[in-house]
Parts: sequence; structure tokens; C-alpha cells
Amino acid sequence: MNVTKSNHTFLMQVMDATLGGEALLTCLQCGSCGGSCPSGPDMEHTPRRIFAMIGAGMRDEVLKSNTPWYCVSCYYCTVRCPKEIPITDIMYTLKQMAIEAKLYDDRDAPDFSQSFIGFVENYGRSYEVGLATRFHLTHSPLKKFDYAPFALTMLTKDRLQLRPERIKGIGQLRAILNKAKTMEDM
Repeated sequence: MNVTKSNHTFLMQVMDATLGGEALLTCLQCGSCGGSCPSGPDMEHTPRRIFAMIGAGMRDEVLKSNTPWYCVSCYYCTVRCPKEIPITDIMYTLKQMAIEAKLYDDRDAPDFSQSFIGFVENYGRSYEVGLATRFHLTHSPLKKFDYAPFALTMLTKDRLQLRPERIKGIGQLRAILNKAKTMEDM
């Protein structure tokens, strides 16, 4: 990553606010993160592009982007990253920074994030049909039809659950999430 003195501050803020964030300096711009992302098509910028923008000091553009908000926290990008950059954690950092700076576009992305979190809290995992349905019916109802062929293919290959399935030990997960929320409020 080519870092100049003028864009150094934003990069340092992101790295300092993210555990393991210094790994951002090692980004190869290989694209594994964006190619792995299930939400990539809905993001304004791929994670790779966001990292380049951070390195270029494009603070406002990064914090106004929908990219961190569309991250579903699956960690697939992080697992596939050859440099072990904590990509998902950086997305959380960017969300927090956008909220603090009041720079996020609050039309869609926070609702998508809240829908995802709601399913995890209720079932212990994401429920893709419910997430897509809830989000698209409230934000872009006609876009729902664009996904019909894809959904039908997934359904015929038994890769799409029509009903959410709750994990075993949901009470334990809820206790962990509640503890995390109380620690966040401290």
C-alpha cells in the first residue's frame, strides 16, 4: 500500500481502532476478499477498493460508502485473505467511524445490517430467504424478481432453506450477545 503523509492519518485511525489492523499495510490488492463476498454485488466498492481508498486518505468517501453496512460478517473474506487481514473487523471499525462522524447513508445499509443481526439473535444464524425478503420488500420490492432464477436453482439443488432453523443452545448465544451489549454500553 502506497502511503503518503497526507493520507496517513485516516489509515492510522482505522488501523488503531481495529485489533490486528496493522495488517492492512500488507494488502496485496489481490481481490480475494471481494470475490469471496456474498454481498459483493450490492456493495458500492469491494473491500479491496475500500482498502485502497483508505490508503489514499479518502475518509469521507469510505465512511459514506454502503460497503461496511452490507458486510454480513461471514468472515469468508478474512479466511481467504492470503495476508490474514481482519477484513470483517475493519468493516466493523468503518461502521463505527461512519456513525461517529454521521457520514453514513442511512437509507438502506443499517436496515440490512439490523435485519441480519435480528436473524442471528433469534435463530443463531443468518436466514437468507428471510433476510433478502425483508430487505427487498422494504427497500426495493421490484429487485426481488431479479433473484427468482437464482433462488429457483438454489432450491432445486437443496441449497436454500425456506424456513429458518434455530441452533441448539440459542439461550447460550443470547446470553453471550447480551453480555457483549452490556460491555459495549460501559
